Amino acid sequence: MTTEHKGTALVTGASTGIGAIYAHRLAKRGYNLILVARNADRLSALASRLTSETGRTVETIAADLNAKADLARVEAVLRDDASITLLVNNAGVGGTSPLLNSDVDKMVQMIDLNVTALTRLTYAAVPGFVTRGGGAIINIASIVAVAPEILNGVYGGSKAYVLAFSRSLKHELADKNIKVQAVLPGATATDFWGIAGTPVEHLPTEIVMSAEDMVDAALAGFDEGEFATIPALPDIAQWNAYEGARQAMMPNLSRAKPADRYKIA
Repeated sequence: MTTEHKGTALVTGASTGIGAIYAHRLAKRGYNLILVARNADRLSALASRLTSETGRTVETIAADLNAKADLARVEAVLRDDASITLLVNNAGVGGTSPLLNSDVDKMVQMIDLNVTALTRLTYAAVPGFVTRGGGAIINIASIVAVAPEILNGVYGGSKAYVLAFSRSLKHELADKNIKVQAVLPGATATDFWGIAGTPVEHLPTEIVMSAEDMVDAALAGFDEGEFATIPALPDIAQWNAYEGARQAMMPNLSRAKPADRYKIA
């Protein structure tokens, strides 16, 4: 079976977990790949397996996106490689400790990766998409973007940024043939949890989704043209109500006078 060639997808955080599964699924869908992660050996092994299994061209970039020089190298690829049609901003870290129990330097590193690197990579990719008449961006956020009380607040804030940034991109690029999706996973069975401070084995099994199911659901949402995909959410009407309430408030968020309910003379 011959799969239609869909250009090149650049995936960050691609050596394991969600990123590696995105790489596999996208190669199966007809994308060549540029895989970005810190671990060169894991990247190389994954690239060899994907090339053997799918026949797609797979390049790797060993880079720490918290290092300015490494981030700049990936930005340059996104600016210069005209074959890139999809950017998957998956690289990120989390935290499970309460704010005041967390090392503030680690919190700043989290912001640098989850917010700054994602922003710079998007800025590097989008002008080329506009020039070439289309493209797509998948930003991996989290349910903590709308429920920051669940985990560490800086992590929640960083993912709220990803959701807000993605929403603004979608709005600004509406007439540019550029698809924008924000994916909001719940607890997913990856090594993310161990790194964040709470091994996934410590979580109730009924709330933990496999990474394969998460990515497959996210890509189904992508195919359906969803902006925000919450793989675990059974009833899309709940999200639509949430979004409807937000839209209903917008005309009243900025006015010349304080609301009457404040009883200011």
